[in-house]
Amino acid sequence: MSSTETKTGSLAGLKVIDLTRVLGGPYCTQILGDHGATVLKVEPPQGDETRDWGPPFEHGLSAYFAGLNRNKRAMALDLSKPQGRDVLMRLLADADVFFENYKIGTLEGWGIGPDELQKRFPRLVHARISGFGDNGPFGKMPGYDGAVQAWSGLISINGNPESGPVRMGISVVDMVTGLYAANGILMALRERERSGKGQFLEVALYDAAISILLPYAHNWLMSGKAPTMQGNTSPNISPYDLFKTKTESLFLATGNDRQFHRLCDELGKPELGKDPRFTTNADRVKNRAALRAALEDAFASVDGKELATKMMHYGVPAGAALSIPDVLQHPQTIARDMVVQTGRFRGTGIPVKMSRTPGSPGSEPPAFGADSRAVLAEAGYSDAEIDALIESGVVPRERKALR
Repeated sequence: MSSTETKTGSLAGLKVIDLTRVLGGPYCTQILGDHGATVLKVEPPQGDETRDWGPPFEHGLSAYFAGLNRNKRAMALDLSKPQGRDVLMRLLADADVFFENYKIGTLEGWGIGPDELQKRFPRLVHARISGFGDNGPFGKMPGYDGAVQAWSGLISINGNPESGPVRMGISVVDMVTGLYAANGILMALRERERSGKGQFLEVALYDAAISILLPYAHNWLMSGKAPTMQGNTSPNISPYDLFKTKTESLFLATGNDRQFHRLCDELGKPELGKDPRFTTNADRVKNRAALRAALEDAFASVDGKELATKMMHYGVPAGAALSIPDVLQHPQTIARDMVVQTGRFRGTGIPVKMSRTPGSPGSEPPAFGADSRAVLAEAGYSDAEIDALIESGVVPRERKALR
C-alpha cells in the first residue's frame, strides 16, 4: 500500500517499522496491519528466510511467508553498513513502533540499541522478540519454536506414554509470543497517551511458553506431583477426551456435572450419570478408565460428526475431529469469513470482529524489496540518492544468498 492510499481500521494512522523475520514478529505485525496500521517490512539482504520455506510456492512466494505477511509494504536494507543505519533512522523519525527480533547485542553493537533509540526518539515504542531474554543462563541465546517447546516442558505434556514427548503440530510458542507482542505494543501505545513517552518492551519465547503451561505448572506448584503425558485427556476434567465412533472421532469437552448428565441422557444412558463413580467431576477423574470404557461402547455405532453436532445443540461441548481441508470448507468457517482472498492469495481470516472499524485482509504479501524505491522517495531521498543506495548495495535489489 502506498502512502497515498487511505487505510481504515482501528489502528489506522499507526506507523510500524518491522525488522522481524520468521513467525512470531511477522504474525504480530500482520495483526496490526489487518487492523489498519501501516507496516513497513524491512528485510536484510538475505531476506526473510520463510520466503524459502516450501513447497508449496505460488507467484514466487511460499505459503508460509504468504500466511504471515499480508497488509505490509516491503523494502530491503543492509544495516551492517552505516548508510543503511542512516536510512533506518530517517524511517523511524515519524514512526510509532519499531519492532525487531535481531539477536540481542546486534543492534547495540551498531549503536542503535534500545537506550540509544529511546534518547533519539523519546515517543518511539521499541518492541523486541527474543529466544530467552537478556539474562539468566540462556540469556541472549537464540531460540526457535521447537527447541523452546522442549526447554519449556511443552513437549513433555504432549503425546502419550507410548509415543513419548511430541512437539505440538503448530508453532504455538511463536504464535503466542506474537500475540503477547501485539498486546504489549498496544499497551505501550496506550500508556504513551498519558505520559507522552515511548518505551522498550521485550517478549521472550521461553517466557511466553511457560505462561501457557496451565494447568500443568499450577498443578505441580500446588501438589508437588509431576505431570505425565495423558494423550488427549485433561488432568483436571473428565470426560475430556477423544473417542472413536463409526466415522470421525469425537472429542468430548464436558466442563461441568450438568453437561455430563445431559450427555448421559441424550445417549440413552441415564444410569451412567447416577453411577456413584461418575456423579461429580472429581469422581469421574478418579475413575476415568471405567468411564471411558462405558462411553466407548456407546459411541461405537454412531456417526461422530452427527453426534457432535447433536451434543452441541443440547449444550454439551463436543467436536468432530475434522481434517484441515474439511475445516477450511466448513459452513461455519465460511460464515465467519475465516478463509479470505488477499490479492492472488487465499489465507485465514481475521478473528477479531469489530463493529465500527473491522479489519481487512487488504493487500497481498509483498515481493522482496517491492516498495524500496517508493519508501525512500517518501522519506525525502532524491532519485539520485536512491540510485546510489541501490548501486552500493545498501538497499539490495535482489536477495543475497544466505551463508
